[in-house]
Amino acid sequence: VQMISGGTELDMRGRCSAGQRVLASIIIRLALAETFCIDCGILALDEPTTNLDQENSRSLAIMLQQIIKERSAQSNFQLIVITHDESFAQMIGRRQFCNNYWYVMKDENQHTKLLMQEVLE
Repeated sequence: VQMISGGTELDMRGRCSAGQRVLASIIIRLALAETFCIDCGILALDEPTTNLDQENSRSLAIMLQQIIKERSAQSNFQLIVITHDESFAQMIGRRQFCNNYWYVMKDENQHTKLLMQEVLE
């Protein structure tokens, strides 16, 4: 991973925080998925914001919004994000990208419930 600062490429090995390394890893995986699986209908992410700070979570959400926008014409595209980070879910769940999302929870009897939630914005 390299950063460009003032027109100079800087090797980031040893300079990145743990969160930045996690984000870089996710970005590389998404780039590979986009390159080799362009006609695939499902992109699944399990807890993508683990070890990410708020700024890196926001960067990931923006990147996912771009993927959603680019794939919106693809009839079989679905993005599945499993997360406990509700603010991240709200960042990627904007009205322009989707109409609803599914909220999974357990009721008082520990039975799993699926609730369809409308995207408010």
